[in-house]
Amino acid sequence: MKEKIFHFFQIFGPLILGSLVGFVIKDFMDYSSLNQPPFAPPGIVFPIAWTALYLLMGISYYFYRKTDKNSTLITLYYIQLFLNLTWTFIFFVFKVRFLAIVWILVIILLVFYLIKQFWNIKKESAYLLIPYLLWLLFAMYLTIGIFLLN
Repeated sequence: MKEKIFHFFQIFGPLILGSLVGFVIKDFMDYSSLNQPPFAPPGIVFPIAWTALYLLMGISYYFYRKTDKNSTLITLYYIQLFLNLTWTFIFFVFKVRFLAIVWILVIILLVFYLIKQFWNIKKESAYLLIPYLLWLLFAMYLTIGIFLLN
């Protein structure tokens, strides 16, 4: 039973934490009032996209953990998740948009490294993180655009 609970949190932990952060910061969301760069999606896209991405992230981690127990990669996975969750506070609550650019760049580098390392151990885990990396690149574009336009 304990192992099943652990597997549940490996898969759904990112989604649960992301939802909790979204709930906590909902009153600080100013996305629709900001000048946005071209191709900026409507606000409704973000919870849908992040739900899918957090699930893919959790499944990726679950597959990886079934294959390998490298404590360094596990630590890096949780660091990038923590940085991901705190980016929302930096951007929306504290509105330190330049720091948000630097922060997301660090997340991108960590996720790229994780994909590379997962590829050598469990290719499925690497594949599942690719949409997350692509979304992070798009989010960086949006962050830079919002920083420059506001």
